[in-house]
Amino acid sequence: MTAQRDPDTRDRILRAAARLLTESGGEPVSTRAVCTAAGVGAPTLYHHFGDKRGLFDAVAAHGFEEYLAGKRAQGSTGDPVEDLRRGWDLHIEYAVTHPAFYTLMYGTPRTPAAAGEAYGILLGLVEAVAGAGRLRVPVATAARMIHAAGVGAALTLIASPSGGADRDASVRTREAVLAAVTSEGDGPADTPLAARAVALKAALRSAPPARLTAAETALLGEWLDRLAD
Repeated sequence: MTAQRDPDTRDRILRAAARLLTESGGEPVSTRAVCTAAGVGAPTLYHHFGDKRGLFDAVAAHGFEEYLAGKRAQGSTGDPVEDLRRGWDLHIEYAVTHPAFYTLMYGTPRTPAAAGEAYGILLGLVEAVAGAGRLRVPVATAARMIHAAGVGAALTLIASPSGGADRDASVRTREAVLAAVTSEGDGPADTPLAARAVALKAALRSAPPARLTAAETALLGEWLDRLAD
């Protein structure tokens, strides 16, 4: 019987592994324990997932789907910088309430394809800040900085003796990163030149000018990147 013809068994194994991981308190979970919890033999587990790494890659993907459900449901406050702040807090909250899942998702070099969607949501939030003329650095740079700082803060909280109860370091890190990549200008006169360049670059991505050739648009983008830097 193939994995495609037996999705219920695969799902049962996946859910058993996810439950054991949640209950593990950070301790390793064996495939033998997963098989026992799921009521299957080892050959069945390997048939569906290939090996232990394949199983826990699938568990990490399951964790990302749960995480993304919250991200997708996140509405807008009307303030793109505040939306970034809320996105950070949602990320941290998931990490401290699902530490085993989060460590599997972000604490290993291999991440599931769903990680791409999570990063895409972050890029969208940063793009909105750029479009509002409030981003000091290029979109890609800001997204990398926020992602690196957020993951670092989350993993640090997970590893702390308080188990993530003390969020002060996370809040301070969040505000420091936002201060580094965003501005508070309310209009063109209050907006730094770099932020204006980033805003124009974002506008060009969403609506390329019809009167410029592709080469001219690329050159303009290069100039804007220099101004943004």
